[in-house]
Amino acid sequence: MTVLSPRPDLWTLDPGVLHLNHGSYGAVPRRTQDLMAALRVEMDANPMVWFRTVADRLTTSRLALAAFLETDPAGFALVPNASAGVTVALATLPIPAGSRIVLTDHTYGAVRYAAERFAKARQAEIVIVHIPLEADDDTVVSLIAEHLDNASALIVDQITSGTAKVLPVDALVEAAHAHGVPIVVDGAHAPALIDAPAAAGADFWTGNFHKWPAAPRATAGLVVAERWRTATMPLIVSWSEYDERMPERFDMQGTYDYVPWIAAPESLRVLADLDWPTRRPQLTALVEEGARIVAKSLGTGVAEVVHPPTTMRLVELPSSVDLSGGDALKMRISRELKAEITFTGFEDRKFIRLSAHAYNSVADYQKLSEGLSRVLA
Repeated sequence: MTVLSPRPDLWTLDPGVLHLNHGSYGAVPRRTQDLMAALRVEMDANPMVWFRTVADRLTTSRLALAAFLETDPAGFALVPNASAGVTVALATLPIPAGSRIVLTDHTYGAVRYAAERFAKARQAEIVIVHIPLEADDDTVVSLIAEHLDNASALIVDQITSGTAKVLPVDALVEAAHAHGVPIVVDGAHAPALIDAPAAAGADFWTGNFHKWPAAPRATAGLVVAERWRTATMPLIVSWSEYDERMPERFDMQGTYDYVPWIAAPESLRVLADLDWPTRRPQLTALVEEGARIVAKSLGTGVAEVVHPPTTMRLVELPSSVDLSGGDALKMRISRELKAEITFTGFEDRKFIRLSAHAYNSVADYQKLSEGLSRVLA
């Protein structure tokens, strides 16, 4: 297999910093940033003309993003982020008093808070299913299925944010529907890592383009199954609220900044130029090697919780490391090692979550490992 070289030239990232946390905020390619700058100049040169043309531009962008996901464009809407997509789904689903909203203990914090808000408002119950970190697919499905009686919604991650674990979404969709339960899939990390991620038959699927597709931040998609499209409404009531068509009613949200949504397809073209189908498995191999390098320097190991498509890995931290002041520790690592990483935890275990994208190389992880033990001590 041809090994593709890193392409730091495509980005405006500070070359003096080890950027090893793409999974949080992503990074926008230089070409996309240039396009955004040009669009903003155009917008402010004549705002009236800009807002008269936004709808057509959004349609073009939305169709390109839906094609990238290989999903039905008639059910694909633009939203600011996956958390917003989950909130739209919860606002749409009937959640009667006394019913259950089922989550797992890997659920992203903001999504859990959204579920708790709706459960409180509807007098429903939140059920958190424990999924062991190394649980196989059959175990995951079995544990969740046990709690689907009297459930009004099941919310699951496609790739968990905190634990970088791939959940068996296809099997979970089947299990949920067998119990007559609508399923909401939080695919925040799935675009560009899982092929056709929204094709799993979920009632609602939502995913971020600002992570692995490297699109501008505040760009995400919501895919709605046909049975829910008439009832699905945007969170902001604006003029488009009264559009009878499902995706279009999400487009125009007043004076929202539409530049990221319009520019997002340029990042998809950058991925194509990077030969993403070839590069992605190489990035998987890169982050695996990088994680082993860092784990060796710490005298620990790499958690066995992921599947091949992903480009995130968990490196176990020594039990002596105190993460009670996690933000302060991350800032110290940023300041002293010029490295951007993130910490996470599950049960009593503590981890560094490492990422890899096209601007990374093995040398990045080697440099991190050289000073990490000293700082963590």
